[in-house]
Amino acid sequence: MRLNLNADLGESFGPWRMGDDAGLLEVVNSANVACGQHAGDPLVMRRTVIAASGQGVEIGAHPGYADLQGFGRRPMQLSDEELAASLQYQIGALAGIATACGATLSHVKPHGALNNLACEDDAVARTVVAAVAACRPDLILLAPVFSELARAARQAGQPVALEVFADRAYTASGHLVPRRLPGAVHEASETCVRQVLGMLEAGGVLTIDGDVLPCDFQSVCVHGDTAHAVRTARDVRAAVLAAGHELVALSDTLPPR
Repeated sequence: MRLNLNADLGESFGPWRMGDDAGLLEVVNSANVACGQHAGDPLVMRRTVIAASGQGVEIGAHPGYADLQGFGRRPMQLSDEELAASLQYQIGALAGIATACGATLSHVKPHGALNNLACEDDAVARTVVAAVAACRPDLILLAPVFSELARAARQAGQPVALEVFADRAYTASGHLVPRRLPGAVHEASETCVRQVLGMLEAGGVLTIDGDVLPCDFQSVCVHGDTAHAVRTARDVRAAVLAAGHELVALSDTLPPR
């Protein structure tokens, strides 16, 4: 199976540092770069783009709610117009930096509370997809399996890659267990590796109830803000390759249009 490994990066801000971006860029195929609203700043964005480009890692925009203090994980009430404008502002900012650095964007992946809402709310999902398409109709939307966001992208003809998470637990309906609940985030890299290999073997998402929800997926995410992120990414990469799968760029997981 051709599979992509992605991580959320560029989430430092000014003198405050989050994650080991350099370590992750040695491992992943695709980087989702924070766009300065939930995390990141112009200099961090520029440095992350340059570092990713230097490692041959695909660059994607990772827009979220304008909520630095809450890291974009707190829901916000925005009109469709406000949300579209915010998304286009963030995607455009990263695209501009990428162009200035001789790089280009391959994809968009919404962050945090915005992503959670777009996964469940059809109207928000359609707003997100339309905003991305207006920026560039060939941008791949990286969307969770079983999400309204993925469905809206397919309906609109926007390229979409389906994502599962190595380090998050799944509910019986195939959505992520809310972070406020015990066991929502896997605390050990070994647990993450077992989950990824289990999903590949079962051909679907493994739930906290022990069930399998069959689905296709093209990408596996490792969150960059966990303490064991680099080790998890390395271990997942090694295990996936040892199991006979191929790790490729996100664009190489999709059929030709």
